[in-house]
Amino acid sequence: MNWYLTVLRNYAVFSGRARRKEYWMFALFNIIFLIVAAIIDNILGTKFEMNGITLPYGYVYTLYTLAILVPGLAVMVRRLHDVGRSGWFFFIAFIPLAGPIWLLVVLCTDSDRGVNNYGPNPKEGSQQVGTSGALDSDIKI
Repeated sequence: MNWYLTVLRNYAVFSGRARRKEYWMFALFNIIFLIVAAIIDNILGTKFEMNGITLPYGYVYTLYTLAILVPGLAVMVRRLHDVGRSGWFFFIAFIPLAGPIWLLVVLCTDSDRGVNNYGPNPKEGSQQVGTSGALDSDIKI
């Protein structure tokens, strides 16, 4: 959960790098929260209806999706930076079939070692997120 909160704290930071763990933990909690939002929509009866077809999601799901759009894009751009790609490579996902597969492979690829054009490797050194959500290097003893 600390990784999810870290992404929310950096909600509009498109510079720098994001580790694989940061990105995928955010994705995991995001999927869980989307499922919970859909369940809440079903319980409250706020589902959308189109042409007599009831969709399994509604207003709560839509509001959560809109709220998480910018942080999700920001962490994806930082993840692309971590493997040495520009954030603009996100648009490759719009190429049918091959684009989303390529993007998934890149998002699963290990970080570039050392410093790249986007900053130092967040895995090197003591840049680990602690239990408080703060970086271990920020904690003074």
